[in-house]
Amino acid sequence: MHVLFVCSGNVCRSVIAERLTLAVAAEHGLQELSAESAGVRALVGFPVEPLAAQTIIGLGGDPSGFKARRIKPEMMHRADLVLTMTDKIRDQVRDLVPEALPRTFTLLEAYRIAKVTGARTVVGLHAARDDLAYVASENISDPVGLKAQQFCEVGDRIAEALVPLLLALHAHQHPQATVHRSSVTDTGTHRPALLVLPGGRTDTGTLPEFPKRSIEPTHHSVESAG
Repeated sequence: MHVLFVCSGNVCRSVIAERLTLAVAAEHGLQELSAESAGVRALVGFPVEPLAAQTIIGLGGDPSGFKARRIKPEMMHRADLVLTMTDKIRDQVRDLVPEALPRTFTLLEAYRIAKVTGARTVVGLHAARDDLAYVASENISDPVGLKAQQFCEVGDRIAEALVPLLLALHAHQHPQATVHRSSVTDTGTHRPALLVLPGGRTDTGTLPEFPKRSIEPTHHSVESAG
């Protein structure tokens, strides 16, 4: 599954989600899971915002080698799932590629649908989209210009929705797969462990439940930028 994350400038929220997804894929051996990100008003060519980079590291990801990109239709076409940070951005990207409507959600919207309805496929998420009453604003605010603590909170909010959603979708797509954890990189060095919802199916063949809190933040030692 290839996931596209979209925010405004593509230097904070969407890149946090992208690099967290790549970390989850590496941590659990999910070779089919890939991700990229873009912005509707991207700061093209810019690296990750420094506090966002610290947040990514604290979540077990790697912020290096990133350059911001503006959203393009071809990105939407190759994505199996498009997750935006706000409903306004969701509507903007759906206007860009209308046929992507069935696979485009805000991150919090997709998480809520999966948690409440038990949908475990992108098709299922779309089918259940209108079954639930609208729940206020399902937006993740831009932390640009704020302090380190606010970046930590945004990172936690992204992780708490994204990781269990990814693992639940993977468990449905690959019911025989064994999702495992590895805290050692290919170079033999250790990275911060991701504390996540166990993936795959249980011994009874049922999917794991979504907990109220699936991730405990590992990065609150980041000091305030003042």
